[in-house]
Amino acid sequence: MGDSITHAGHYVAWIEMQLRLSGYDPLPELINLGLPSETACGLSEPDHPWPRPNAHERLGRALAKTQPDVVVACYGMNDGIYYPFSKKRFMAYQDGIGRLIKKVHAANAKLVLMTPPAFDPLPLKKKGKLRPVGAEKYAWFAIYENYDAEVLRPYSRWIMQQHKRVEMAIDLHTPVINYVAARRRTQPDFTMSPDGVHVNPEGHRVLARAILGAWGVPPQKSDAELLQLVTRRQKLLHDAWLSHVGHKRPGVQPGVPLHKARAQAAELEQQINLLLKKRGSASQSQ
Repeated sequence: MGDSITHAGHYVAWIEMQLRLSGYDPLPELINLGLPSETACGLSEPDHPWPRPNAHERLGRALAKTQPDVVVACYGMNDGIYYPFSKKRFMAYQDGIGRLIKKVHAANAKLVLMTPPAFDPLPLKKKGKLRPVGAEKYAWFAIYENYDAEVLRPYSRWIMQQHKRVEMAIDLHTPVINYVAARRRTQPDFTMSPDGVHVNPEGHRVLARAILGAWGVPPQKSDAELLQLVTRRQKLLHDAWLSHVGHKRPGVQPGVPLHKARAQAAELEQQINLLLKKRGSASQSQ
């Protein structure tokens, strides 16, 4: 479960590729139910074109239809609604995450909470699209200039403090901050988030490595062909599951019916297994 960052799916596909390369058997079924614009708090900024989808509107259906062993949830980027820090908004976020914890555990599933990745103000600052403290309004297209330091950082710290309430808490915020800072030592204009919010595929790899590291999965050398097949399969099933569970977010292209998606995914699975077998045979012969 998550917002548009999870919806993009790159980090989920990267994780699946790494699990396959590591030879995990049985391989867990990774169902991506990320939905653009979604929050755990149920809030929306005034200038948003429609009420942001609330994770709790669909969480019950998602749990009932997927019957998961583990739920991995990443919320926070949208939950501050791009305004300066507010105790009231922070409490709404805490309440939303608290309700998520109770619902997941009531469904007899384990829960992994992840912090939001970092917001990068640099690309928007260069375009003059940030707003200072005291502005009349803020929005996803006019973000508070200190949104990361004053909003996402406290939200992330709080998520990490919930480790006793859930099975695991994973910090995605710090790895992104550290990676960007390291790259900017030689490339001052470096960014992984052209719009400040959504990390690019390189950023998704940073997220995936943080998650896999927390899970104790040793890194494997990336395989571009395998990643392409896994990504196609993930995208197909993601769209189908999103429609199957249902949501209220306008403008999301519906997926094919789940039974058809599963049939097409089975064909891709055969291609994936053949490729892995080929890679294994080549490795043994060397």
